Amino acid sequence: MEFLTLFSVYLGLLLAALALLGACSGRNGRARGPAASGAGQVLSLVIPTWLRRVTQRALHRLFHTRSRLFVALHVALQAAVFAEYTWEVFVYCRELQFPLLLLLLPYVLLAGSAGAFLLCSRTDPGIITKSNHASLVKMYAYDGVLFQKGVTCPTCNVEKPARSKHCSVCSVCVHRFDHHCVWVNNCVGALSTRYFLLYLCALAGAAATVAAVTAAFLTRVVLLSGVMRGSYIDEQGQERAVEILFLVQHLFLTFPRIVFMLGFVTLLTLVLGAYSCFNLYLAFTNQTSNEWYKSRRYGCSHHQALQPHDRQVGYKNIYSKGVWMNLKEIFKPPTVLERQKKT
Repeated sequence: MEFLTLFSVYLGLLLAALALLGACSGRNGRARGPAASGAGQVLSLVIPTWLRRVTQRALHRLFHTRSRLFVALHVALQAAVFAEYTWEVFVYCRELQFPLLLLLLPYVLLAGSAGAFLLCSRTDPGIITKSNHASLVKMYAYDGVLFQKGVTCPTCNVEKPARSKHCSVCSVCVHRFDHHCVWVNNCVGALSTRYFLLYLCALAGAAATVAAVTAAFLTRVVLLSGVMRGSYIDEQGQERAVEILFLVQHLFLTFPRIVFMLGFVTLLTLVLGAYSCFNLYLAFTNQTSNEWYKSRRYGCSHHQALQPHDRQVGYKNIYSKGVWMNLKEIFKPPTVLERQKKT
Protein backbone atom coordinates (compact mmCIF):
# COMPACT_ATOMS: atom_id res chain seq x y z
CA MET A 1 0.00 0.00 0.00
CA GLU A 2 1.36 3.46 -0.91
CA PHE A 3 2.48 5.76 1.85
CA LEU A 4 -0.09 8.42 1.00
CA THR A 5 -2.93 5.88 1.00
CA LEU A 6 -1.74 4.37 4.29
CA PHE A 7 -1.49 7.82 5.86
CA SER A 8 -4.99 8.73 4.60
CA VAL A 9 -6.47 5.58 6.14
CA TYR A 10 -4.67 6.27 9.43
CA LEU A 11 -5.84 9.90 9.48
CA GLY A 12 -9.40 8.85 8.64
CA LEU A 13 -9.51 6.34 11.49
CA LEU A 14 -8.07 8.92 13.89
CA LEU A 15 -10.65 11.55 12.91
CA ALA A 16 -13.46 8.99 13.13
CA ALA A 17 -12.33 8.03 16.65
CA LEU A 18 -12.23 11.70 17.69
CA ALA A 19 -15.67 12.29 16.21
CA LEU A 20 -17.04 9.25 18.03
CA LEU A 21 -15.47 10.50 21.25
CA GLY A 22 -17.06 13.92 20.78
CA ALA A 23 -20.42 12.44 19.88
CA CYS A 24 -20.61 10.11 22.84
CA SER A 25 -18.89 12.14 25.54
CA GLY A 26 -20.94 14.15 27.99
CA ARG A 27 -24.59 13.68 28.83
CA ASN A 28 -27.41 15.21 26.88
CA GLY A 29 -24.90 16.97 24.66
CA ARG A 30 -23.52 19.20 27.39
CA ALA A 31 -20.01 20.66 27.25
CA ARG A 32 -19.76 20.03 23.52
CA GLY A 33 -18.89 22.65 20.96
CA PRO A 34 -20.60 23.18 17.58
CA ALA A 35 -18.14 20.90 15.78
CA ALA A 36 -18.66 18.07 18.25
CA SER A 37 -22.42 18.57 18.19
CA GLY A 38 -22.42 18.47 14.39
CA ALA A 39 -20.34 15.30 14.42
CA GLY A 40 -22.72 13.82 16.95
CA GLN A 41 -25.73 14.53 14.74
CA VAL A 42 -24.05 12.93 11.74
CA LEU A 43 -22.85 9.88 13.64
CA SER A 44 -26.23 9.44 15.33
CA LEU A 45 -27.59 8.49 11.90
CA VAL A 46 -24.95 5.77 11.52
CA ILE A 47 -24.17 4.49 15.01
CA PRO A 48 -26.87 2.35 16.68
CA THR A 49 -28.45 3.78 19.81
CA TRP A 50 -27.28 0.88 21.99
CA LEU A 51 -23.67 1.41 20.89
CA ARG A 52 -23.85 5.12 21.69
CA ARG A 53 -25.24 4.38 25.13
CA VAL A 54 -22.59 1.77 25.89
CA THR A 55 -19.83 4.10 24.70
CA GLN A 56 -21.30 6.97 26.68
CA ARG A 57 -21.38 4.92 29.90
CA ALA A 58 -17.84 3.66 29.30
CA LEU A 59 -16.50 7.19 28.69
CA HIS A 60 -18.30 8.55 31.74
CA ARG A 61 -16.83 5.79 33.88
CA LEU A 62 -13.40 6.42 32.36
CA PHE A 63 -13.32 10.20 32.83
CA HIS A 64 -15.41 10.57 35.98
CA THR A 65 -13.86 7.94 38.26
CA ARG A 66 -10.32 7.69 39.57
CA SER A 67 -8.37 5.25 37.43
CA ARG A 68 -4.74 4.44 36.75
CA LEU A 69 -5.46 3.59 33.12
CA PHE A 70 -4.27 6.94 31.82
CA VAL A 71 -1.20 6.77 34.05
CA ALA A 72 -0.32 3.39 32.56
CA LEU A 73 -0.98 4.71 29.05
CA HIS A 74 1.19 7.75 29.75
CA VAL A 75 4.08 5.57 30.94
CA ALA A 76 3.68 3.17 27.99
CA LEU A 77 3.81 5.99 25.42
CA GLN A 78 6.89 7.51 27.03
CA ALA A 79 8.57 4.12 27.16
CA ALA A 80 7.82 3.47 23.48
CA VAL A 81 9.14 6.86 22.35
CA PHE A 82 12.34 6.74 24.39
CA ALA A 83 12.99 3.10 23.50
CA GLU A 84 12.93 4.02 19.81
CA TYR A 85 14.98 7.15 20.46
CA THR A 86 17.59 5.16 22.40
CA TRP A 87 17.95 2.12 20.15
CA GLU A 88 17.95 3.89 16.79
CA VAL A 89 18.12 7.68 16.82
CA PHE A 90 20.72 7.96 19.60
CA VAL A 91 22.96 5.30 18.05
CA TYR A 92 22.76 6.76 14.53
CA CYS A 93 23.41 10.28 15.84
CA ARG A 94 26.49 9.13 17.74
CA GLU A 95 27.82 7.63 14.52
CA LEU A 96 27.22 10.99 12.82
CA GLN A 97 29.05 12.71 15.71
CA PHE A 98 26.16 14.71 17.11
CA PRO A 99 27.03 16.57 20.35
CA LEU A 100 26.59 14.21 23.30
CA LEU A 101 25.00 16.87 25.52
CA LEU A 102 22.33 17.48 22.88
CA LEU A 103 21.54 13.76 22.70
CA LEU A 104 21.33 13.49 26.51
CA LEU A 105 19.05 16.52 26.93
CA PRO A 106 15.81 14.54 26.33
CA TYR A 107 16.76 12.15 29.15
CA VAL A 108 17.35 15.06 31.54
CA LEU A 109 13.94 16.52 30.70
CA LEU A 110 12.36 13.07 31.02
CA ALA A 111 13.82 12.70 34.51
CA GLY A 112 12.50 16.16 35.44
CA SER A 113 9.01 15.40 34.13
CA ALA A 114 8.99 12.04 35.93
CA GLY A 115 9.93 13.66 39.24
CA ALA A 116 7.31 16.39 38.85
CA PHE A 117 4.76 13.76 37.79
CA LEU A 118 5.32 11.76 40.99
CA LEU A 119 5.04 14.88 43.14
CA CYS A 120 1.89 16.03 41.35
CA SER A 121 0.21 12.64 41.58
CA ARG A 122 1.08 12.06 45.27
CA THR A 123 0.82 15.58 46.74
CA ASP A 124 -2.28 16.71 48.57
CA PRO A 125 -3.70 19.25 46.07
CA GLY A 126 -5.29 21.29 48.87
CA ILE A 127 -8.16 19.20 50.18
CA ILE A 128 -10.48 21.21 52.41
CA THR A 129 -11.04 19.52 55.76
CA LYS A 130 -12.79 20.49 58.97
CA SER A 131 -9.45 21.36 60.56
CA ASN A 132 -8.32 23.84 57.88
CA HIS A 133 -11.70 25.07 56.64
CA ALA A 134 -11.93 28.15 58.89
CA SER A 135 -8.51 29.39 57.79
CA LEU A 136 -9.03 28.66 54.10
CA VAL A 137 -12.28 30.65 54.06
CA LYS A 138 -10.17 33.72 54.96
CA MET A 139 -7.43 32.97 52.42
CA TYR A 140 -9.08 34.65 49.41
CA ALA A 141 -11.77 37.30 49.11
CA TYR A 142 -15.06 36.50 47.40
CA ASP A 143 -15.28 38.36 44.08
CA GLY A 144 -19.09 38.38 44.08
CA VAL A 145 -19.28 36.93 40.57
CA LEU A 146 -17.57 33.57 40.29
CA PHE A 147 -17.47 33.00 44.03
CA GLN A 148 -20.30 33.97 46.35
CA LYS A 149 -20.08 34.12 50.11
CA GLY A 150 -22.30 31.69 51.99
CA VAL A 151 -22.52 29.00 49.28
CA THR A 152 -22.45 25.52 50.80
CA CYS A 153 -21.11 22.41 49.11
CA PRO A 154 -24.06 19.97 49.09
CA THR A 155 -21.72 16.96 49.22
CA CYS A 156 -19.19 18.05 51.85
CA ASN A 157 -21.77 20.16 53.71
CA VAL A 158 -19.32 23.02 54.34
CA GLU A 159 -19.20 26.63 53.16
CA LYS A 160 -17.11 26.82 50.01
CA PRO A 161 -14.04 29.07 50.32
CA ALA A 162 -13.40 31.44 47.43
CA ARG A 163 -11.55 29.79 44.50
CA SER A 164 -12.49 26.30 45.70
CA LYS A 165 -14.55 23.68 43.92
CA HIS A 166 -15.90 20.24 44.68
CA CYS A 167 -14.21 17.53 42.58
CA SER A 168 -16.78 14.90 41.67
CA VAL A 169 -14.02 12.44 40.76
CA CYS A 170 -12.17 12.62 44.09
CA SER A 171 -15.35 13.49 46.04
CA VAL A 172 -13.63 16.30 47.97
CA CYS A 173 -13.53 20.09 47.89
CA VAL A 174 -10.16 21.43 46.72
CA HIS A 175 -8.67 24.82 47.58
CA ARG A 176 -7.80 26.98 44.53
CA PHE A 177 -9.14 24.20 42.33
CA ASP A 178 -7.79 24.14 38.77
CA HIS A 179 -8.98 20.83 37.31
CA HIS A 180 -8.85 17.09 37.81
CA CYS A 181 -6.08 15.62 35.65
CA VAL A 182 -6.65 12.03 34.56
CA TRP A 183 -3.00 11.74 33.44
CA VAL A 184 -1.68 12.22 37.00
CA ASN A 185 -4.80 10.66 38.57
CA ASN A 186 -5.14 13.58 40.97
CA CYS A 187 -6.58 17.06 41.29
CA VAL A 188 -4.51 20.14 40.48
CA GLY A 189 -5.01 22.64 43.29
CA ALA A 190 -3.28 25.18 45.50
CA LEU A 191 -0.51 22.82 46.65
CA SER A 192 0.10 20.91 43.42
CA THR A 193 -0.17 23.52 40.64
CA ARG A 194 3.60 24.17 40.80
CA TYR A 195 4.37 20.51 40.22
CA PHE A 196 1.84 20.31 37.39
CA LEU A 197 3.43 23.30 35.64
CA LEU A 198 6.91 21.80 35.96
CA TYR A 199 5.65 18.43 34.75
CA LEU A 200 3.88 19.92 31.77
CA CYS A 201 6.77 22.15 30.68
CA ALA A 202 9.36 19.38 31.14
CA LEU A 203 7.21 16.91 29.19
CA ALA A 204 6.70 19.41 26.36
CA GLY A 205 10.44 20.13 26.36
CA ALA A 206 11.29 16.43 26.20
CA ALA A 207 8.95 15.90 23.24
CA ALA A 208 10.34 18.99 21.49
CA THR A 209 13.99 17.93 21.91
CA VAL A 210 13.28 14.38 20.72
CA ALA A 211 11.51 15.82 17.67
CA ALA A 212 14.33 18.30 17.01
CA VAL A 213 17.11 15.69 17.29
CA THR A 214 15.19 13.22 15.12
CA ALA A 215 14.47 15.85 12.47
CA ALA A 216 18.13 16.91 12.51
CA PHE A 217 19.20 13.29 12.04
CA LEU A 218 16.88 12.75 9.05
CA THR A 219 17.99 16.05 7.54
CA ARG A 220 21.64 15.03 7.90
CA VAL A 221 20.88 11.68 6.24
CA VAL A 222 19.18 13.41 3.29
CA LEU A 223 22.07 15.83 2.85
CA LEU A 224 24.72 13.14 3.05
CA SER A 225 22.90 10.82 0.65
CA GLY A 226 22.41 13.49 -1.99
CA VAL A 227 18.95 12.11 -2.75
CA MET A 228 17.57 15.61 -3.40
CA ARG A 229 19.83 15.92 -6.41
CA GLY A 230 18.55 12.68 -7.94
CA SER A 231 15.49 11.74 -9.94
CA TYR A 232 12.98 8.89 -10.16
CA ILE A 233 10.72 7.21 -12.73
CA ASP A 234 7.01 7.69 -12.01
CA GLU A 235 4.16 5.27 -12.83
CA GLN A 236 3.85 6.72 -16.34
CA GLY A 237 7.52 6.00 -17.01
CA GLN A 238 8.54 9.65 -16.95
CA GLU A 239 11.64 10.88 -15.16
CA ARG A 240 10.92 13.40 -12.40
CA ALA A 241 13.04 15.36 -9.95
CA VAL A 242 12.81 14.31 -6.32
CA GLU A 243 10.03 16.21 -4.52
CA ILE A 244 8.95 16.44 -0.91
CA LEU A 245 6.31 13.70 -1.09
CA PHE A 246 8.75 11.26 -2.69
CA LEU A 247 11.38 12.18 -0.09
CA VAL A 248 8.95 11.55 2.80
CA GLN A 249 7.98 8.17 1.33
CA HIS A 250 11.65 7.31 0.85
CA LEU A 251 12.47 8.16 4.47
CA PHE A 252 9.41 6.26 5.69
CA LEU A 253 10.47 3.12 3.81
CA THR A 254 14.06 3.46 5.03
CA PHE A 255 13.35 4.44 8.67
CA PRO A 256 9.66 3.56 9.24
CA ARG A 257 9.75 3.55 13.06
CA ILE A 258 11.77 6.76 13.25
CA VAL A 259 9.49 8.65 10.86
CA PHE A 260 6.37 7.42 12.68
CA MET A 261 7.89 8.47 16.02
CA LEU A 262 8.80 11.88 14.59
CA GLY A 263 5.22 12.45 13.46
CA PHE A 264 3.89 11.46 16.87
CA VAL A 265 6.29 13.59 18.95
CA THR A 266 5.81 16.55 16.59
CA LEU A 267 2.05 16.42 17.13
CA LEU A 268 2.66 15.92 20.85
CA THR A 269 4.98 18.94 20.94
CA LEU A 270 2.35 21.16 19.33
CA VAL A 271 -0.40 20.00 21.71
CA LEU A 272 1.73 20.11 24.87
CA GLY A 273 3.36 23.36 23.81
CA ALA A 274 0.01 25.07 23.33
CA TYR A 275 -1.32 23.69 26.60
CA SER A 276 1.86 24.74 28.44
CA CYS A 277 1.53 28.29 27.09
CA PHE A 278 -2.08 28.40 28.23
CA ASN A 279 -1.15 27.24 31.74
CA LEU A 280 1.72 29.73 31.92
CA TYR A 281 -0.73 32.47 30.96
CA LEU A 282 -3.00 31.34 33.80
CA ALA A 283 -0.03 31.35 36.19
CA PHE A 284 1.09 34.84 35.12
CA THR A 285 -2.43 36.21 35.63
CA ASN A 286 -3.20 34.18 38.78
CA GLN A 287 -6.16 32.32 37.33
CA THR A 288 -7.18 28.70 37.39
CA SER A 289 -8.60 26.94 34.36
CA ASN A 290 -11.86 26.58 36.30
CA GLU A 291 -11.98 30.37 36.82
CA TRP A 292 -10.96 31.09 33.22
CA TYR A 293 -13.73 28.86 31.88
CA LYS A 294 -16.37 30.36 34.17
CA SER A 295 -15.28 33.93 33.41
CA ARG A 296 -16.02 33.43 29.69
CA ARG A 297 -19.72 33.62 30.55
CA TYR A 298 -19.30 37.14 31.91
CA GLY A 299 -16.82 38.60 29.44
CA CYS A 300 -13.85 40.75 30.44
CA SER A 301 -14.13 44.15 32.02
CA HIS A 302 -12.14 46.59 34.13
CA HIS A 303 -15.14 47.74 36.14
CA GLN A 304 -14.60 47.61 39.88
CA ALA A 305 -18.23 47.40 41.00
CA LEU A 306 -19.48 43.84 40.68
CA GLN A 307 -23.02 42.90 41.59
CA PRO A 308 -23.68 39.38 42.93
CA HIS A 309 -25.63 37.11 40.59
CA ASP A 310 -25.54 39.73 37.82
CA ARG A 311 -24.55 38.05 34.57
CA GLN A 312 -24.54 41.37 32.71
CA VAL A 313 -21.52 42.83 34.53
CA GLY A 314 -18.03 42.19 33.26
CA TYR A 315 -15.73 39.92 35.20
CA LYS A 316 -12.54 41.32 36.73
CA ASN A 317 -9.84 39.08 38.14
CA ILE A 318 -9.24 40.45 41.64
CA TYR A 319 -6.62 37.84 42.54
CA SER A 320 -3.81 39.00 40.24
CA LYS A 321 -1.02 40.89 42.04
CA GLY A 322 1.50 41.15 39.21
CA VAL A 323 3.47 38.46 37.42
CA TRP A 324 6.17 38.01 40.07
CA MET A 325 3.77 37.81 43.03
CA ASN A 326 1.44 35.51 41.06
CA LEU A 327 4.28 33.08 40.36
CA LYS A 328 5.45 33.31 43.97
CA GLU A 329 1.95 32.39 45.15
CA ILE A 330 1.99 29.30 42.94
CA PHE A 331 5.52 28.08 43.64
CA LYS A 332 5.39 29.01 47.32
CA PRO A 333 1.70 28.77 48.18
CA PRO A 334 0.74 30.40 51.49
CA THR A 335 0.02 27.80 54.12
CA VAL A 336 -2.70 28.05 56.75
CA LEU A 337 -0.14 28.92 59.43
CA GLU A 338 1.40 31.68 57.29
CA ARG A 339 -2.02 33.11 56.62
CA GLN A 340 -2.84 33.13 60.31
CA LYS A 341 0.37 35.05 61.08
CA LYS A 342 -0.45 37.68 58.47
CA THR A 343 -3.93 38.17 59.81
